[in-house]
Amino acid sequence: MNSATKLKLSVMMFLEFFIWGAWCVTLATYLGQTLNFTGAQIGNAFLTMAIASVISPIFVGMVADKFFPAQYLLGVLHLLGAVLMYAASRVTDPGLFFWVLLGYTLCYMPTLALINAIAFNQMKDSEKEFPLIRAIGTSGWIVVGLLIGYVLKDVEKTNIPLQIAAGSSLLMGLYSFMLPHTPPKGADTKVTLGDIFGIEAWGLLKDRYFLVFAVASLFISATTSFYINLGNLFFNQQHLPNPAALMTGGQISEFVLTAMLAYFFVKVGIKWMLVMGMLSWSLRYFLMMGDAGPGYAMWILAIVVHGFCYGFFFTAGQVYVGKVAPKSIQASAQGFIALITFGLGQGAGSKISGYIMDMNTVDSVTNWSQVWLVPAVVSLVAGVLFAVLFKVVPAEGAAADTPDTAK
Repeated sequence: MNSATKLKLSVMMFLEFFIWGAWCVTLATYLGQTLNFTGAQIGNAFLTMAIASVISPIFVGMVADKFFPAQYLLGVLHLLGAVLMYAASRVTDPGLFFWVLLGYTLCYMPTLALINAIAFNQMKDSEKEFPLIRAIGTSGWIVVGLLIGYVLKDVEKTNIPLQIAAGSSLLMGLYSFMLPHTPPKGADTKVTLGDIFGIEAWGLLKDRYFLVFAVASLFISATTSFYINLGNLFFNQQHLPNPAALMTGGQISEFVLTAMLAYFFVKVGIKWMLVMGMLSWSLRYFLMMGDAGPGYAMWILAIVVHGFCYGFFFTAGQVYVGKVAPKSIQASAQGFIALITFGLGQGAGSKISGYIMDMNTVDSVTNWSQVWLVPAVVSLVAGVLFAVLFKVVPAEGAAADTPDTAK
């Protein structure tokens, strides 16, 4: 892959995650403190991402793979997304906001698969070329967090982050038409709903260890929604300085830990990486339950532990699936676990977190220790039971390039 193509793909990744970081981090603060949405209504807003995560495989599988070049579809979706996100920034009614944001997420979530398809189509050695380009995406999230938190200041409670997302989505839409050509790969093949939803991969649940992994992933993913949805609102209410900017520390740690994953696979092994990832979520919530400490040290630690929370759970989980799934159903297996985590788990967590917040809020004052106690205990129990009940048993014909570390 030549330098010009690398630059184009890097800019694509940067803009993609710049857009997401612009609106997702501060949304609960804007809805809760400015529009006075209830916890349940905030949960419903974040539920739109989970709904879109379930539906988007159908769209990508049936449209992008069959009919249109990926870069054109990427451009159209981001242009539509720009209109819908701007509309969302002007809506104040909770019911209407849900439907407008759902329309936006239905446009945005498929683009996560499309950018990967465009990138992989240009690469000769994806294992060497993709990680750095993907890391540029994380830097986009970091930059927009610093922009909102430090440069602009005092906009976290406003609709300006949503309008930044709309403007950058417009830019991304126009830029997409200049990306390398990525023709539909399955134009001459029949794609079934079973293929798209990974129905064949459900057979992996017959393996009790994979079943343990799937159930643990469901519960842990539900707990992740508490931080994703409510973290910025909590830090703002507790007067943490520049929370949107400080929260980018999580993405910085994710960047570093992701670069070191190969080392941990060898030294620690997939099982114990998964256990550490699950328990890291519990640690994060226990840290947020207590006193912030000198210089907000405990809360900052809760933010930067994100590298372990995300890399050792989500990324290591994808590697585990690659290790235990037969090569013939690799794509289906990855789609299945994405449905469990980003769809069902985080969807349930979005609803539950909102209700838990409402249950612990009186006269607009939230007892955050009680809110964080729920995901802290659930992730702790899930992590401990997972450590006791789980082991890695590679399948015959599993992907050959996954680490041979069944510790």
